[in-house]
Amino acid sequence: MRRNVGTASLRESLLWLGPALVLIFGIVIYPAVTLVRTSFGTYSITGRLKGDAGIQNYVNFLTSPDLGRVIGNTALWVVAVVLVTIVISLGLAQFLSKEFAGRRYVRWAVIVPWAAALVMSSQLFKLMYDYYHGIINEVLLKLGIISSPVDWLGNSSFTMFSMIVVGIFVSLPFTTYLLVAGLSAIPTDIYEAARIDGARAWQVYRRITLPLLRPAILIGVVLNMIYVFNSFPIIWILNGSNPGFGNDTMITYMYKLAFKSGQHDVGMAAAAGVFNVLFILVAVGIYMRFANWREGVQS
Repeated sequence: MRRNVGTASLRESLLWLGPALVLIFGIVIYPAVTLVRTSFGTYSITGRLKGDAGIQNYVNFLTSPDLGRVIGNTALWVVAVVLVTIVISLGLAQFLSKEFAGRRYVRWAVIVPWAAALVMSSQLFKLMYDYYHGIINEVLLKLGIISSPVDWLGNSSFTMFSMIVVGIFVSLPFTTYLLVAGLSAIPTDIYEAARIDGARAWQVYRRITLPLLRPAILIGVVLNMIYVFNSFPIIWILNGSNPGFGNDTMITYMYKLAFKSGQHDVGMAAAAGVFNVLFILVAVGIYMRFANWREGVQS
């Protein structure tokens, strides 16, 4: 009798979990296994297996002369976008949490960049950055800030900065609303007690608001690190036409290795993909470890 009950319970559990397990296997496990398997083979540009490469793909990738610069670009891209996004979102979240006329419309306006597709937003900024007809150069010229048009996307001195601006723009809505939710979860009684004790606004923010926002900030940083690291459309649309790997990150570098560079090396690109997964996991793990350590010290 117990065996029949246990079997029925197992079947019922599989019935409910089955679709989720199939989805996880189809979009996570199977692609991951295929990526690792591909990284140990030699493939043609059409994807035909030509032979076993062993660890040579990893050796070629790790000894690539462009790898150091690409890793530096990736670190700058992720750190700059995530850090500036969190700082600006903290201010926006405080502003949107206050009562003021038209707050509903301001909140709707803030969420628009998040609702729009990354490809569309990136293409819009590409038009705005245009050397000849872009609105950014036109406005800066009329204001007298610059004396001649700036090649925001063609000049390597400005390309990374231009991409970071777009990355921040599309990351702000999600992060801001995440922090707004965190602020709304803070009990108002704590603020009332702080005011009675004579605490100043900055003291209240530093000693009450920021510590209680810690879980929301932690989630925002981790998710943004993953999203920004894996952001392909922004970098490809704004920088894809530039030769070489001067402003590429790990994601676009992997794509160029397989399809756009002289190597056309699918196996080496797969090895780069495995490295990308390990790289972001290690980065997130270090941040989580640091955050937990800091929390333990404060407690």
